[in-house]
Amino acid sequence: MKNVEEIKDLAKWCLNCKVKPCSKTGCPMQTNIPEFIDKIKTEEYEEAYKILLDNNIFSHICSLVCPQEDQCEGSCIRGIKQTPTKIGQLEQFINEWAIENKIEYKIEKCEKNGKKVAIVGSGPAGIECAIELLKNGYDVTIFEKDKVAGGILWYGIPDFRLPREIVQNIVKKIENMGAIIKTGVELGKDITIESLKKEFDSIFLAIGATTSTTYSLAEKKLESVYESDVFLKAYNENQFLRDLGKVVVIGGGNVAMDTARVAVRMGAESVKILYRRDEEHMPARKIELKEAIEDGVEFVPLTRVISANVEGGKMVSVNCMKTEIVEGKAVDVKDTQFVVEADTVVFAIGLKPEKALLEKEGIVLNDWGMVQVDENGQTNIENVYAGGDVTESKSTVCRALAAGKRAALGMMRK
Repeated sequence: MKNVEEIKDLAKWCLNCKVKPCSKTGCPMQTNIPEFIDKIKTEEYEEAYKILLDNNIFSHICSLVCPQEDQCEGSCIRGIKQTPTKIGQLEQFINEWAIENKIEYKIEKCEKNGKKVAIVGSGPAGIECAIELLKNGYDVTIFEKDKVAGGILWYGIPDFRLPREIVQNIVKKIENMGAIIKTGVELGKDITIESLKKEFDSIFLAIGATTSTTYSLAEKKLESVYESDVFLKAYNENQFLRDLGKVVVIGGGNVAMDTARVAVRMGAESVKILYRRDEEHMPARKIELKEAIEDGVEFVPLTRVISANVEGGKMVSVNCMKTEIVEGKAVDVKDTQFVVEADTVVFAIGLKPEKALLEKEGIVLNDWGMVQVDENGQTNIENVYAGGDVTESKSTVCRALAAGKRAALGMMRK
């Protein structure tokens, strides 16, 4: 944590401008950023903490994992001609100060209103929806298919980026507010939308995107080819994959960076990220790439993986081709094939919602394979809402939170 004088200097950089684009257009949760920074300037840290958590109890998590450079800081007026205000660092400071000083934030609840809501999925969208409903007197039951609540916060983001206790504290908060959490319950197997409609007034689907985008590398399926979500979950459950050898990660997003860093920690001999675009066109945050390289990961841009070479039933290398960026697209460069040694390959090129499951449940998807929702987060089925990765690709934690809040507000308007 930075010292107080450094933080005060960072806070002074905020102009407290009237239009507040950092809050209104930059932050999906529309946190009142200039207001909490003003409290830092006057050393009213507890007030700053209250402002942050009144709007978003995931504030600490957002300060650690959100792409501030694309959201709040990316909209900062000072950033037009100078460097933007370091909003993420200021938010992290306040949350860490509150922990050090044992400041507890208490959520006020109102009387029960007799309405019951089922939330399927306990990631950021699901938990945020639960919080808003619980604050307003709803009874909430959360159904989670895995053993531990938290969704992507628990299974998808490594602990070196997001400490487990922070996620646990959020889950405890909603349990203390009265939420019932049922783990090991899966949509389409243990419950259906129809079965839930018999017991609950509304339903919120926050099941995320769980179908990996991959392609075939060899004629037969290879045991040493993994999908990023499986790979990350194995690490987060402390079920380390052994004998990884030389690892190749295909992809250029934040998940690819996490996957590569996890491979290092699971004992890989070497780790390379092969990405078909260059650094300028990659979706990963610059800080994520920097930290991966610091961990010993080699980044190889402008490279497309074509196929795997197999000897004795095991992968030994992958065939690649150099690419170049033409009008924003990665295109192959003729006669540039080369080979990269690889014992293990992990695909980290995107996840999509489980189409067959959703269609079986009667949910309409859009042209991109995402759940189609209206401005209130409602699907084509009355009183069935959805949000998070199941409704938008490349969603961030904060965008998922905003979707959960939007759906809750939509239910309250009924």
